[in-house]
Amino acid sequence: MHKEDQPLIFELTKPGRIGYSLPEMDIPEVDMSEMLPEEYVRVEEADLPEVSELDIMRHYTALSKRNHGVDSGFYPLGSCTMKYNPKINENVARFNGFAHVHPLQDESSVQGAMELMYDLQEHLKEITGMDEVTLQPAAGAHGEWTGLMMIRAYHEANGDTNRTKVIVPDSAHGTNPASATVAGFETVTVKSNEHGLVDLEDLKRVVGDDTAALMLTNPNTLGLFEENILEMAEIIHGAGGKLYYDGANLNAVLSKARPGDMGFDVVHLNLHKTFTGPHGGGGPGSGPVGVKADLIPYLPKPVLVKKDDVFTFDYDRPDSIGRVKPYYGNFGINVRAYTYIRTMGPDGLKAVTEYAVLNANYMMRRLSSAYDLPFDRHCKHEFVLSGKRQKKLGVRTLDIAKRLLDFGYHPPTIYFPLNVEECIMIEPTETESKETLDSFIDAMLQIAREAEENPEIVQEAPHTTVIGRLDETLAARKPVLKYVKQ
Repeated sequence: MHKEDQPLIFELTKPGRIGYSLPEMDIPEVDMSEMLPEEYVRVEEADLPEVSELDIMRHYTALSKRNHGVDSGFYPLGSCTMKYNPKINENVARFNGFAHVHPLQDESSVQGAMELMYDLQEHLKEITGMDEVTLQPAAGAHGEWTGLMMIRAYHEANGDTNRTKVIVPDSAHGTNPASATVAGFETVTVKSNEHGLVDLEDLKRVVGDDTAALMLTNPNTLGLFEENILEMAEIIHGAGGKLYYDGANLNAVLSKARPGDMGFDVVHLNLHKTFTGPHGGGGPGSGPVGVKADLIPYLPKPVLVKKDDVFTFDYDRPDSIGRVKPYYGNFGINVRAYTYIRTMGPDGLKAVTEYAVLNANYMMRRLSSAYDLPFDRHCKHEFVLSGKRQKKLGVRTLDIAKRLLDFGYHPPTIYFPLNVEECIMIEPTETESKETLDSFIDAMLQIAREAEENPEIVQEAPHTTVIGRLDETLAARKPVLKYVKQ
């Protein structure tokens, strides 16, 4: 149901109005019919809206106000680290020397850009405890696949072709088993114990001479630190497998603990999460991958190296898994991440972890009186609640998420991880003030009271949004595209 009607851009059309001004062409027109197959040549003018510049600016500005984003409000999306992107990052990424370079320029003309990339790799090596880093992967899941392909190449180079299985915890990100499958592996699930951590006995049961790797997030997706990580690494390495670190939750241990010191052989990072690149809207992302020494030969090529104070791309890597992305990665996002690391410095990065963990524990304790707490222990950067108590009153977790929209908040992640009934997964991040946290907590407490006293108001939410409650399943299966032709 529409609460407020905003016309479509085609409904604003008035013949003859234009919203742009282009210079006269200084090259001759080309008859495209001579260059393209007949079926691809347009025979009628494109049916585009005709509106003034002012109208089109107001139209899209009005639409933008309906969006949720970290610049417009609290965005506590669990497991996604949706934190503020400092605007200095944007300014630096727009420097002419970065924004206007071309990837096919001669290396001698882009030494500054290459130095930034190399220095970023060095910083990420130090942060993760890895021996080498590639910036090529375009996003987190792409980094997962890249790391797994290197693990696969390593085993094959050693004649260990029977290692066809990747172990994934039952609380893992959905991209983990998907990436393993795309990389040609089978996935094996390892269970969590009653404390929300990997069950070591079950891990010992599923590991074997067919194990290629264990994919793990630490802290895990429940926001809990895998305190037995060194023993887990010993189990996997003892069986000849590799340990893969999903860096989605690095925000919880940044500059406090390093995956390389925990025993991990491969790590991917989400620069658009931990290191404040813009996140969402389909990208762009950046998912650098770091490896220990024995996996360096398999890094995607070209590899950025420094020789005699000159930066160059090394293509002579016969064991490489090959290029995984055109050119050298999402350069603009890498510039933003580099700016963030340099402006924060070591002390600032430590403070990121400290405040992220403090904020999460503060919220968890304040909300534990109104919602069930599946794991009553200190969390890291995020935590999970359960809406089982509200479900008994006829209010589902989905209803709670919808009701939060009436308070102006983007809902947290719900129904994930799957091993928590009526799961509500909240990550406040370090960039939010206590006032913002308290306001969100008050909204959640009010919704809990409403579930007891007036459940209909929650069940029928949202009430204040432009469009009322959607049928997400129907929308996904049968999308409707409305087009008005003038």
